[in-house]
Amino acid sequence: MNVLITGGAGYIGSHVAKRLLESTEFELTIIDNLSNGSLKSLEVLKTIRDFEFIELDLCEKKRVEMVLKDHKIDAIIHLGASVEVLESIKNPLKYYTNNTINTINLIESALSAKVEKFLFSSSAIVYEDREDFPPEGMDEEYPLNPLSPYGASKLMSEQVLVDVAKAHPSFKYVIFRYFNVAGADINYEDNRLRPRIGQSSKNATHLIKIASECATKKREKLEIYGDDFPTDDGTGVRDYIHVDDVADAHIKALEYLKTKNSDIFNLGYGEGYSVKSVVEVFKNMASREIKVDIVPRRCGDPAKLVANSKKIRDKMGWIPKYDNLELICKSAYEWEKLNGE
Repeated sequence: MNVLITGGAGYIGSHVAKRLLESTEFELTIIDNLSNGSLKSLEVLKTIRDFEFIELDLCEKKRVEMVLKDHKIDAIIHLGASVEVLESIKNPLKYYTNNTINTINLIESALSAKVEKFLFSSSAIVYEDREDFPPEGMDEEYPLNPLSPYGASKLMSEQVLVDVAKAHPSFKYVIFRYFNVAGADINYEDNRLRPRIGQSSKNATHLIKIASECATKKREKLEIYGDDFPTDDGTGVRDYIHVDDVADAHIKALEYLKTKNSDIFNLGYGEGYSVKSVVEVFKNMASREIKVDIVPRRCGDPAKLVANSKKIRDKMGWIPKYDNLELICKSAYEWEKLNGE
């Protein structure tokens, strides 16, 4: 199988590429405009086995379509996107262009190039924020009502995929609604955890990345956006999932689509942790205090996002390996110490 990953030099994309290179014989092509991607991550991936990298922006539709045809791509894993909630509120056109319009163009190019499998990275941010949160977590039938242009751009893209697949029966998709992806490459050398790749983006807004920077003294303080949510300690609750388990789900999905129909799956563990509890893990891990400022809530942040992941476990046979908050935080912390400059 010939597989193309968009955004393959980025955080999640590089881990998906790593698992594909390690666990399959598929031929891999990566396209990335390097706006957030890391050439260093690509160099690490090259030590596993060879693949082709093309620096290319998804807005260059004709060139993208040429790549699909020239490389005889069978499956697309579409990870290239803008992902910051607050930025999307300030600059919605960027998100509707980069996320929705570019996805539509990629789907159209896929149809032209006769690509029949399409994996799409959506987000749990498409779900409605409700106070009567179900104890078993939100399943795929939970009401949809995104609070931000980022979430709306993802939900629009989902709808396009669903409608296109109805019109073109040979075109099949898996949509993954990611919960909070975190951590770094699980790689041991001499019985020590030494991640080879991790989150490298500058000015990160993700909690575990920021906490890692604080724990390694690269950042002065951590801001908690609101302590007045309707949760046990007043801070937002999230379902943190290790990036390598996310990557494994994509390998499973490629096999799934060989015999099964299109579908939508949550990607999370089903366990929620508050912002304050994550900060405590890092304090204990680093054996030092982390300066925390409580600031007002950010627009677009729901109180609680916790997955019900029964569907993917039952239908795809996905079994996570790293369902452990301490391990997720430890891998991010070790990455930051080794490679996070």
